[in-house]
Amino acid sequence: MSVKSLINKEVFSPHDEKMLVACQVKRRTKKKIPFLATGGQGDYTTFICLAVTNKKPAHLSITKVKQFPGSSSFVKRSQWSIDQLRQINGIDSNKDCPEFDLLFDTAFDQWVASSSGEKCTFIQILHHTCQRYCSARKPDFLNCHSKLLGGNSILHSAADSVTSAVQKASQALNERGERLGRAEDKTADMMNSAEQFAVTAHKLAMKHKC
Repeated sequence: MSVKSLINKEVFSPHDEKMLVACQVKRRTKKKIPFLATGGQGDYTTFICLAVTNKKPAHLSITKVKQFPGSSSFVKRSQWSIDQLRQINGIDSNKDCPEFDLLFDTAFDQWVASSSGEKCTFIQILHHTCQRYCSARKPDFLNCHSKLLGGNSILHSAADSVTSAVQKASQALNERGERLGRAEDKTADMMNSAEQFAVTAHKLAMKHKC
């Protein structure tokens, strides 16, 4: 099971929520904290997760999830409703970069994603989800490439990949069925030949016995 599947299972499923996307991040600027019981500044892995409730009406939330060294479990830290999210800043709309900022009513975080691709996936799914679920005020998306905001290309690509995989699997099963059918035909022919041989051999044995 992947790390993100484990996060969904441990952190969100018990609360009747479904995680839509997660992005592994690190802070661009360090917070000045004199002491951390976990062993020091940044001594953990952080994920920013977007989740939705299974019950209707659906409620969206952005949650900070951490995993500490020596532990296989994940811990929910800060959480905000989507209504508290004011701004997503992609930093640079002209080139791929892993940096992005999240501005909430009560917090401002500057992040570096584990990769530019993971950041882009997070922003696109976040934008698509906000367009779908936020009926009132929607957060502002600044300095984000138009391809992330103009459609559902990543989501469609994922759906196309699933469809293609299903089609390939179906084709493989059909081909396997055809091969099995041919093998069964050959087996039947061999059995018929064996039976005929046995009958002929029996007749010859009886003839010589007489």
